[in-house]
Amino acid sequence: MKLIELDKFWPLINEKLQTWFEAGIQHLPNIVVAIFIAIVFSILARIVGKVTQRVLRKALDSKQIADLLSSIIKVLVLLSGIFVALDFLGLQGTVTSLLAGAGIIGLAIGFAFQDMTENLIAGIAMGIRKPFQIGDIVKAEDIFGTVKTINLRNTLVETFFGQLEVIPNKILFRNVLTNYTINGIRRLEIPVGISYADDPEVAAEVIVAALNQCDFIIKQEETAVFAESFAESSINLLVWFWIEYPGETGFMKARHEAIVKIKSSLEQADILIPFPIRTLDFGAKGGEKLNTMLSQKDVQKSSAKTADDNSGESSTDNNSKSA
Repeated sequence: MKLIELDKFWPLINEKLQTWFEAGIQHLPNIVVAIFIAIVFSILARIVGKVTQRVLRKALDSKQIADLLSSIIKVLVLLSGIFVALDFLGLQGTVTSLLAGAGIIGLAIGFAFQDMTENLIAGIAMGIRKPFQIGDIVKAEDIFGTVKTINLRNTLVETFFGQLEVIPNKILFRNVLTNYTINGIRRLEIPVGISYADDPEVAAEVIVAALNQCDFIIKQEETAVFAESFAESSINLLVWFWIEYPGETGFMKARHEAIVKIKSSLEQADILIPFPIRTLDFGAKGGEKLNTMLSQKDVQKSSAKTADDNSGESSTDNNSKSA
């Protein structure tokens, strides 16, 4: 096999290298300017990233969300500089290809990690909107407790039973969320029953006057008692009052003290809180009253007894006559 003679191809190679060298020298100022633009944008990205991180850490409760957002802004500034530099070199096609490739890769990653991406976006959105903060008492679906940590993908809630519940951020973002801390107050509702022999209006006045003596009750002008329904053994009342929540007294203690206060005030006013009582009344629409039935039964018994006594006396008289 003959060796390839380089003398035949060297003029072509030399010509090509010369063309590239001349093009490089011709574009050397653009290359220098592009490198300078990239360096400037890299420095600018660092400065913007640090400033954004400080601002977001003060504005957001989660440092993770603040760091992520600042990193995204930093990368966007840096990429902007790279695209400007490439465009300055006349590589518009390269910029378009890079953007198209980035879009395709982002779409593929979004489909592959859909659940993770959804939780991440929900965490960022909640970090900006702030529906709750660390230390707030929240309720979402069956979870009820105090927020301990807000992460990018989930939120840690400590229930009142001392358990830590890890809730995906998409659940808190999608579903109904109740924040018991944001207003700083909470209304308590306590049902209580009184006997049919007592007046609901009098009972309401007694309960309101007694509850308004408690220090933990606020908005005392809104403390109220409403008749709710007729029960088998009682008239059901509904007691409403407001407390600071979360406050020094606490929900459970406030409810306990209120129930004790209601019971003692009703007892002092001689108003009965009845236990289940069943009264039989046969006098409704055509029936006979119980006392009437009992008196008739007593009459029948006395008549039967008199008849027995008479029959006994008659038999005794007959035996006497026979003797």
